[in-house]
Amino acid sequence: MIDPPDWLAPRLAALHNGPHRTGSLIITLYGDAIAPRGGSLALASLLSIMAALGIGEGVVRTAVSRLAAEGWLERRRIGRSGFYRLAAKGAETFAAATRRIYGAPPRREDPRLEVVVLGPASAREAARAALEAAGFGGLAPGVFVAPAGTAVPPLTGALRLTAEPAPGDAAALAALAWPLAGVADRYRHFLAVWAGAGPAPAPEPLTALVARVLLIHDYRRAVLRDPLLPAALLPSDWPQPAARALCARIWRRLLEPSEAWLDAHAIAEGGALPAPDAALAARFADLAET
Repeated sequence: MIDPPDWLAPRLAALHNGPHRTGSLIITLYGDAIAPRGGSLALASLLSIMAALGIGEGVVRTAVSRLAAEGWLERRRIGRSGFYRLAAKGAETFAAATRRIYGAPPRREDPRLEVVVLGPASAREAARAALEAAGFGGLAPGVFVAPAGTAVPPLTGALRLTAEPAPGDAAALAALAWPLAGVADRYRHFLAVWAGAGPAPAPEPLTALVARVLLIHDYRRAVLRDPLLPAALLPSDWPQPAARALCARIWRRLLEPSEAWLDAHAIAEGGALPAPDAALAARFADLAET
């Protein structure tokens, strides 16, 4: 385990003071740092990174075996060395998550809502799952809403219409349909945890990689639950912009040293990790350097 600087020590300690899912941390590592470099990592390299986080070998081996069984990773053996790479299921999900984590939120100015009302012939559970996956929130039993322009999945026996909330009612309606209070709490917790990581000198490479994994792990736990609604549907003190700006600023500071550690120590199936693709440098590109 690393000897963390003062600004990172509380977050690293919190990782071990409560329950955490090692598999979820591994998913974060692959999505943030390994996917841009070909998607494959030697088990030995993964064990080194997880050890820096204070997570033991047995726990990591169990976690990657479970991720492979669930279709997120594929295990390959070359000689006596094992490697894990993103499976097709994992790669597709990572691509969608990457757009949400690092890309600019959609610019939605239209306050109107797409409304879907399920008919009695609809397969309610399957329809609900399809609508939620498409970005709809449940307003009432059988009634789902989403920002105007959201694609509606094909459903049998469902009615669709467009509605505009009365002035002053939009945010209250959105709070009924989506768990906005919980999402806001996650963003505020992120801001509280990472505010102290400001403009200090960049840490040494392995510490930077540990911090980068924890940073994105925390941020994605909020943003992947965020319905990314138009401003007209959000409370005036919505914390997402501040959380995203802080995440981008810290991530940029950690990027160069953490990539240096991967260059020097991480191994893929063909030897050293490939150089990162151009998309890595484009992450958070809409935010000005700070």
